[in-house]
Amino acid sequence: MSDIPPLYNLETYDYELPPELIAQYPSRERTESRLLVLKRKDGSLIHHQKFSAIEAYFRPGDVLAVNDSRVFPARLYGQKPTGGTVEILLLRLPQEGQPVPALYRGKRIREGLELSFGGKLRGKILKILEGGKALILLESSGSLLKTIQEIGHVPLPPYIKRSPEIEDLFRYQTVYAQKPGSVAAPTAGFHFTEELLKKLQKKGIIILAITLHVGYGTFAPVKTKDIRKHQLHEEYVEISPEVAKEINRAKEEGRAVFAVGTTTLRALEFAAQQEGKVKALAAWCDLYIYPGFRFQVVDHLITNFHLPKSSLYILVAAFAGLENIKRAYTEAIKRRYRFFSYGDAMLIL
Repeated sequence: MSDIPPLYNLETYDYELPPELIAQYPSRERTESRLLVLKRKDGSLIHHQKFSAIEAYFRPGDVLAVNDSRVFPARLYGQKPTGGTVEILLLRLPQEGQPVPALYRGKRIREGLELSFGGKLRGKILKILEGGKALILLESSGSLLKTIQEIGHVPLPPYIKRSPEIEDLFRYQTVYAQKPGSVAAPTAGFHFTEELLKKLQKKGIIILAITLHVGYGTFAPVKTKDIRKHQLHEEYVEISPEVAKEINRAKEEGRAVFAVGTTTLRALEFAAQQEGKVKALAAWCDLYIYPGFRFQVVDHLITNFHLPKSSLYILVAAFAGLENIKRAYTEAIKRRYRFFSYGDAMLIL
């Protein structure tokens, strides 16, 4: 018998998902995803056939906070001097002359190994790290970032069992993505179109952008039996003084703050940890949210359906209540909602 309370036992956060419900492609149009609305207060569920129905849940003056991080093509295919192939997944946006951590897949990878990624880009393995990672130094004959944009591939999640296609270049990206730096997309934002955002603005909704560069750790399963012992990888966050001020004013005036995605929620709650109010920052965030966490900023969360035993599933359970989330996911599976990055959406009120 485990002496870990059920609320903190990893097995509590497991569920069975039929594989065919893992979306392999996005919906035909962004707003054609389905929307499941969960009311935290009474646990009730409302089903909508189209995400665009979300408009009805906003009141003039409410804040919609989005993450404007942009996914960069972090997957690179290289060759060793012997001709053998190596697959590299960069874990951060590389800077000229600075080594970057990466996941690698290939045989006989060693320190000092030189790699070629086509004519313009070369790499050198500086250090082998734990967990299939290495520190790699990249050099380009032109602009490093421009070269990576040209030859890199979209880093689709491991549960999408196909090669990236041209459509993924723009669909595995939000319409408001601005700042390159993510190796996984903030997927809750996929459901918004420019047209829907304009409609919300006309209704008096204040749309504000923060930046959190999503790391590959977002896909990492929690492995500690006691979820409280899990540690998140750090991710870079930026919140401007203007955005912090607007959100704090909304909170003071009793207007609701909607966060688009777990990344936006984590960034805002991280920025409010010390003073209870959002403060402007440019910092590394390792805030791990699990049941018992006291939310100070976000009132409502727009999110996708998350992997079992993941930190994201644990986060939504903390926000909505474990039993509410379990009931919502059971219902979503029963009604054949589409799960994960390219799947359907959920609004937690």
